Amino acid sequence: MGNWIINHGLTYFILVVWMAINTFLFVWFYFLYDLGDRFIYTRHILGSALSWARAPAAVLNFNCMLILLPVCRNLLSLIRGSFMCCGRTIRKQLDKNISFHKLVAYMIALMTAVHIIAHLVNAERYYNSRHGDYDELSTALSNLGDTANTTYLNPIRSLSTTPILLVFTSIAGLTGVVITLALILMITSSMEVIRRSYFEVFWFTHHLFIVFFAGLVFHGAGRIVRGQTATDPPHDPKHCDDEVDEWGMEENCPIPQFAGGFPQTWMWVIGPMVLYVCERLLRFVRYLQSVQYRKIVIRPSKVLELQLMKNGFKMDVGQYVFLNCPSISQLEWHPFTMTSAPEEDFFSVHIRSAGDWTQKLISVVEQLPAGAQGPKMSVDGPFGTASEDVFDYEVAMLVGAGIGVTPFASVLKSIWYKSKESNPKLSTRKIYFYWLCRETHAFEWFADLLQVLEREMEERGMGDFLTYKLFLTGWDQSQATHVMVHADKDTDVITGLKQKTNYGRPNWDKEFEQVRAENPTSVVGTFLCGPAALASVLAKKCVKYTDVDPRKTKFYFNQENF
Repeated sequence: MGNWIINHGLTYFILVVWMAINTFLFVWFYFLYDLGDRFIYTRHILGSALSWARAPAAVLNFNCMLILLPVCRNLLSLIRGSFMCCGRTIRKQLDKNISFHKLVAYMIALMTAVHIIAHLVNAERYYNSRHGDYDELSTALSNLGDTANTTYLNPIRSLSTTPILLVFTSIAGLTGVVITLALILMITSSMEVIRRSYFEVFWFTHHLFIVFFAGLVFHGAGRIVRGQTATDPPHDPKHCDDEVDEWGMEENCPIPQFAGGFPQTWMWVIGPMVLYVCERLLRFVRYLQSVQYRKIVIRPSKVLELQLMKNGFKMDVGQYVFLNCPSISQLEWHPFTMTSAPEEDFFSVHIRSAGDWTQKLISVVEQLPAGAQGPKMSVDGPFGTASEDVFDYEVAMLVGAGIGVTPFASVLKSIWYKSKESNPKLSTRKIYFYWLCRETHAFEWFADLLQVLEREMEERGMGDFLTYKLFLTGWDQSQATHVMVHADKDTDVITGLKQKTNYGRPNWDKEFEQVRAENPTSVVGTFLCGPAALASVLAKKCVKYTDVDPRKTKFYFNQENF
């Protein structure tokens, strides 16, 4: 339990607080409408469906306020990098922004479903009440305000109006349909199978959030749920509900007056909406800024390396940028981790062919004549990630899977520059680097960098500073035979490095035990850029091998999350 608290305690505390606020809002507004004197007559017609409609609405307001904040990337980068009070544990929560964004979206979907079902029941009860299917009081309440329509309780104002007609002719109903359709399209297109294979579908449908928030702001303007207002003399439902025929004739029972509540949703969402508009304006400004190509390289396994230059651009290790290529699509922006070091006068990205946009970009670059500039490129960023914190740890374990090695290429390059300059600010004294690949060609991406680091560290007497292990997780018999024939060579037959390539997946228990044995009193940062299955394994190992004794080894898990 102590190990779990060290790694995940704050995360789950935040989730508990979020869930507690949701629960409080639901319960508070449920009883407000279920017990409040203002809604006695409304409840008489609608029953408990009134409370079941209004309580989810309060939860929706709260979560619609939150949903945009995790994707305000400039705001998160500002919090991560600018405020000294933002410690390591807090920064780890910022790295889970997309996970929290999804969690809030699930809550919105759930509360929307409850809200819709309850209001469909309400519409049916309003209809039946209007047609006199219930008691005398319900019929009398539904008939109020037939002349001026200023004090009515039942929004179905004529016998010919059906529940379906009410939905498509009222402000609340029409905006509700639009909001629901937009939400369904956004959620379904966000499923991983669609997002991975058809990113463009995900990208464009997600921009229905504009329609969603526009409908949300106007949704409450219809004031379809109405409560009793004060009159002089006052109308007391507890006294007058059985004297319907005397309403307006008896002094103590004037005709009851009703009005809808003031729309409140816009007050919840206006702040995040302004912040997000500022985010998009900043992106537009960056879109207009000029970007030059320094170098274009086609790497093995259809990996494109772009070395770019932009005035005033400053980065940190492991950060990422969004790229836009107007010749392919003026609206699409795709995230890529930078592989260059902050010490270099350019920034680079490695782009693997995975999807229509990347395939088109690689195809365009392949057709360029020698020495030509690439297509116009716009850059938004840089944005902070977990890898920024590598140098805050005494010991770091870097785990990259396939193209997931990109943030650690930036880290390794920065280490090379810092060691070359004997940077006194480098507090990290040991790095363990693990790279898992399915095919041998992938190792060629950064094998030259590892060779340089290997040689430089030995020349400076820092051979123990960097320990790296390469794992080939997919091979055939011919490759295995070739390795066996050259097993006695000093360098690896695949990478040319002194460190031989391992075949199969790492034994993570063995690796963590080794790190803990070699660093018995250290704080170890474990960083991953790779699949969710591997993240789950490493997170559990960090908990398992963390010692509750503050004087002994502690592992902190960090994951790249776009």
